[in-house]
Amino acid sequence: MMPASLVVWILTALLIVGVLTQRWWEPRLEARGVPVRRWPWRWWLVGYPETTLRIFLTWRRLAYLNGLSVSMRPNNRVIGRDLVVQGTALRPKPPRLSWPVPTKTGLMLRVQLHPGQTPAPYYAAARAMEHAWRVHSVRVTSPRRGQVIVQVTAMDPLKGDVPETRSPAPVLLAADVGRVEDGEPWLIDLRRVPHWLVTGATQSGKSSLLASLVLALAPQPVALVGIDCKGGMELGLFGGRLSALATNRTQAVGLLGGVVEEIQARMGVCRALGKRSVWELPEPDRPVPLVVIVDELAELYLSDGSRESRDEAEQCGTLLLRVAQLGAALGVHLVIAGQRVGSDIGPRVTALRAQLGGRIAHRAHDEASAEMTLGDINPDAVVTAQNITEDEQGVAVAAMGGRWMRARSRLVTTADAAAIARTDPPVNPFLTQPDPVTFDKDGVAA
Repeated sequence: MMPASLVVWILTALLIVGVLTQRWWEPRLEARGVPVRRWPWRWWLVGYPETTLRIFLTWRRLAYLNGLSVSMRPNNRVIGRDLVVQGTALRPKPPRLSWPVPTKTGLMLRVQLHPGQTPAPYYAAARAMEHAWRVHSVRVTSPRRGQVIVQVTAMDPLKGDVPETRSPAPVLLAADVGRVEDGEPWLIDLRRVPHWLVTGATQSGKSSLLASLVLALAPQPVALVGIDCKGGMELGLFGGRLSALATNRTQAVGLLGGVVEEIQARMGVCRALGKRSVWELPEPDRPVPLVVIVDELAELYLSDGSRESRDEAEQCGTLLLRVAQLGAALGVHLVIAGQRVGSDIGPRVTALRAQLGGRIAHRAHDEASAEMTLGDINPDAVVTAQNITEDEQGVAVAAMGGRWMRARSRLVTTADAAAIARTDPPVNPFLTQPDPVTFDKDGVAA
């Protein structure tokens, strides 16, 4: 059997040779499509061994201080529950750790629970693990009985600008809009989660996220419809790629009314062919998917007190709710952005929020705003959203299906926006004619 010291010397020699010949082999691997430069060499060679050593050195004491250990009591000389009159001292036994498996931004390890233990103390001890192991964050989950998974992020992958390179959409209506906290692409899949709510304070990154979404959906055969009651300053940048754009509430009422008519027309097609969803239709007969993007929701609900303004706001609330309730199976999707989504905006906002399964919360000015977006998903997600600072523009907490994660959207440049504006939308995306709101290629009302 080879001595351990010889193994260490061989590995060290190979590492030195690899570093000295890096200029030779790195460009050759890059030319063959191997992304060597994006591999976290420093973390794998230095950070991972150091963090692993720190985990094993501190685990026994960390488990004892945070109530994760179980005292192994002697079989005799014990009176009552906690009174020891004679014998050896009680020895707290920490849970058994698996060997940490390295990832791109940290590591993952499994903890075997003692009989009778629950994952709750481990959730509470996550912050203590961060400090003891000197890492950026620790996430604890329990996917199966008797085990917890500890996901360690050693460094914040959301710092700095998100790379401009985007992975191609794996399926229709999937958009790569940035990067999540484990270093993987941030995908918003509208087929999986049909409707999304995006909240955050001014200059927190909402508009950047919407722009990233439009940029990712622009090459796909998808009709994009915009409602931007700030005069079209945000969505108007995408010009002719939008099949329709409303720049005030009056236009928004007409546009949403047309979308509801489109939904009813698609219902008729599905009913005639005996299908429950447009996705069950043959591809030649399937209508073009339609994504309705609303920037600054409050502008649709606020009223100046006049009867006409109140009626218009109520119409908007009713139409949006109908689109959210009926559109998912018919290829019509909602992405709504706003600073707040509370009942103080309008009478139907709470019902609309309940229909939006995907939630994205950027930096908020108060706890109530984060609570409105993420409170029914997970209380820890609310706390994480509140900790986003003003220097972390574009960073958000994304939640869906009870799961949540930190993510950062990609910055869309002026050149990207100009390229989108020159892209043509799908031909005849609506079954109903004419389109709800018609605009020419320059974004001016026809």
